[in-house]
Amino acid sequence: MLVWENFGSRTDTVFCGVFDGHGPHGHMVAKRVRDSLPSKLSAHWEVNLKSKEVLKEISLNSEDASLISAADESRVSIDVEETEKHPEVFQTLKESFLKAYKVMDRELRSYANIDCFCSGTTAVTLVKQGQDLVIGNVGDSRAVLGTRDKDGSLIAVQLTVDLKPNLPAEAERIRKCRGRVFSLRDEPEVARVWLPNCDSPGLAMARAFGDFCLKDFGLISVPEVSYRRLTGKDEFIVLATDGIWDVLSNDEVVKIIASASSRSAAARSLVESAVRAWRSKYPTSKVDDCAVVCLFLDSNSNNNLSTASNTKDNVEIVSVEANEVGAKTDDASGPTALPRSGTVREGDDVSGEGDDVSGEGIEEASEHEELLSEVGTEWSALEGVSRLNTLLTLPRFVPDKDEK
Repeated sequence: MLVWENFGSRTDTVFCGVFDGHGPHGHMVAKRVRDSLPSKLSAHWEVNLKSKEVLKEISLNSEDASLISAADESRVSIDVEETEKHPEVFQTLKESFLKAYKVMDRELRSYANIDCFCSGTTAVTLVKQGQDLVIGNVGDSRAVLGTRDKDGSLIAVQLTVDLKPNLPAEAERIRKCRGRVFSLRDEPEVARVWLPNCDSPGLAMARAFGDFCLKDFGLISVPEVSYRRLTGKDEFIVLATDGIWDVLSNDEVVKIIASASSRSAAARSLVESAVRAWRSKYPTSKVDDCAVVCLFLDSNSNNNLSTASNTKDNVEIVSVEANEVGAKTDDASGPTALPRSGTVREGDDVSGEGDDVSGEGIEEASEHEELLSEVGTEWSALEGVSRLNTLLTLPRFVPDKDEK
């Protein structure tokens, strides 16, 4: 996980991300994406901003209207409509998210020291600039907002969709690419992605970085990018891996964060609650990796960030303060890394093989709304079965004719 304040040397801007690896080398993939993706996002954001500034200057300085073709006029009209629907920061950041994720996945393929063939990672990331919130999501980690309803009660609003193969649109894409989607008999709730002619790897998500064995068969690393305009009723945002959501509901998570003894202890309380829930619900199973970043939205406080993770069932805590300066930083790796300014905080998490959007001021991309409407108001995690995100070796299973 990572928290980067003054992201890209921009004031009032913060980047947060949680990355959950899976497969034999998942922990290495997760760390590499954590270290490289934010810098790529910042670089593409800067390029997109400069490109838009150049286009504006050309438009303002152009005196010969005849140079603008009918096609250009039509394109400008469409751009204006999109800008009115969403603020310019969303349009620019959405393009940046899409480009950065694409470059990141392509770069993973070229690493000789990390085998990403059957290993990968999720990524739920956000950029908050002022009251504008843009989220990019791949995989089954999740972002949830704690906000107040009209009655003043604290409620949970899920900001992302768990991108799993059980979603109709995801399953359709995978099958069109000759990938297979089905569940094993002993875990019927868990849809998995399989190769066309081989009973592997059984990946329990529809999008991920890495996992190149499935990239030609429907698995993609394209993020779902969504927008929300924050209001005074919004109190905090929780980013967490599926180890949290498999055993705790959105409402339970929001209540745990709200009842924590202090903001700096909020993430720790959540991780400890999840570990207890795992041991209670699945006493014979290994506790899945849990990583949490909690971003409090009250800018008047000096303690707005809380992060925690469990590694091999041992809780490791990093408590941070929003206005702290000069914290230890680790430069991002990779050829496109940028010098980091502001405060950067990272958490190492050795990842194993685990596994009503309402309110005022909400604006979201149409694709995001379609996904939300498909899966309803509550996205329940695994009920009653603990499982792995990747099954490299399939248990003996002979499908019936209909299943074939």
